[in-house]
Amino acid sequence: MAKKQKEIAADSLPLVAIDLGSDSVRAMAAQRVDKDLFHVLGVEQSNKFPMAIERGVVMQSSNAGFMISEVLRLLANRIGVTNLPTAFVSVGGRSMRIVHVSSKRDQIHKRPVPKHLLDEMERECKQKIELRYPEIVVLGLVPAYYVLDGVEQEQAPKEDQAVIMVEAHFIAFYGKRELDTQLQKSFDQAGRSIECSFIRPEALLSAFACVDGDEVLQRGCAVIDFGAQTTTLTVFKRTTYLFNIVLPQGGLHITRAIAQQGVSEPTAEQLKCNYGFASPAMVERNLRMSINDPINGEVVFTSASLAGIIEQKLEEILSPLLQEFAKYEDRVETLYITGGASMLNGLDAFVQQRTKVKVLYGAHNTLLDTSTEDKYFQPGYSSLVGLLLLGSDYRALHRGEPVKKSGLVEKWRTYTIDFFSDQEM
Repeated sequence: MAKKQKEIAADSLPLVAIDLGSDSVRAMAAQRVDKDLFHVLGVEQSNKFPMAIERGVVMQSSNAGFMISEVLRLLANRIGVTNLPTAFVSVGGRSMRIVHVSSKRDQIHKRPVPKHLLDEMERECKQKIELRYPEIVVLGLVPAYYVLDGVEQEQAPKEDQAVIMVEAHFIAFYGKRELDTQLQKSFDQAGRSIECSFIRPEALLSAFACVDGDEVLQRGCAVIDFGAQTTTLTVFKRTTYLFNIVLPQGGLHITRAIAQQGVSEPTAEQLKCNYGFASPAMVERNLRMSINDPINGEVVFTSASLAGIIEQKLEEILSPLLQEFAKYEDRVETLYITGGASMLNGLDAFVQQRTKVKVLYGAHNTLLDTSTEDKYFQPGYSSLVGLLLLGSDYRALHRGEPVKKSGLVEKWRTYTIDFFSDQEM
């Protein structure tokens, strides 16, 4: 008879955050060393199957599962543990949208609002959307505000707050059902479980608010998340997401525009990262660069001509987002720039010239201890650090709970039980 494996408490393991990017899977392991302070144990990346994930959506679950398995195996080896069976993951992608949804209850008598009632109302809101639109799935529900006996408040009802009428209002992030099912399949095929998933904008805003203070949320802020294949604009104020849109273009499209001048994509990426500026007006020295391409021979760029290509593509990518953002400018004070493609020289100035609000790079520097490698303070790691922050809070609420088994393990366990149960004795 097989020996029953001992259950492992999730909070006995390092915190692990996974980011499914446009062309790679990255994982960061860390330990919490103080309140809202983490020590990074290691980071690993896998990009063996670039087509497995496109624009934030898993396209090939088997290949994505292999990458998840590989990156967690490498990370376990790096930090010296036997296995990393579970991870926190951010959810986003090209089909993600938001909608306001609410639920109402009459308690008949004036009394405190029990937590199970709030949980029930939250489930009802999720079901309202999914039953009406079977092709979509609610990826996350974020509380917006509550109305208690006709009085609106931002926070959930307190334990001693007695009321009759209860309204709970949420912002629901939703997307095509395949977004959720393919993600789950990938982890199942990797033999790992999702400890908890979080909306990517929530991870980013949590990190930035922790560094700059919660008042940035109260006054209103927005995030441009500039990735390789997608660029996302999220607008938030107080407790409410006002707007969210994902456009299917990003830093990779700038690279390809440069490559059309007669160089390979790897060479174009190096040119963009090492010599690129967001606009020719930002070029101080107009350097002449001669590139010997193996297919096209010698190709000549100047700093100004390279910046001209980049500026044209940036206008194409960012203009639609900034036009939408203009509708909310009067309601926010800060616009954050973040994401793996956000470190282009002069990008903050480029955006600042096109809006009247304060433009900053999103920072998570105060969340990492001083022994952390410098590169992990770059904006491209903000979503991973934000996940660590949310994951740490999640574990505090679920202390001692065992590691969730992956879907394949559960299916095999059920099959085994059924198989042997049906055998004649």
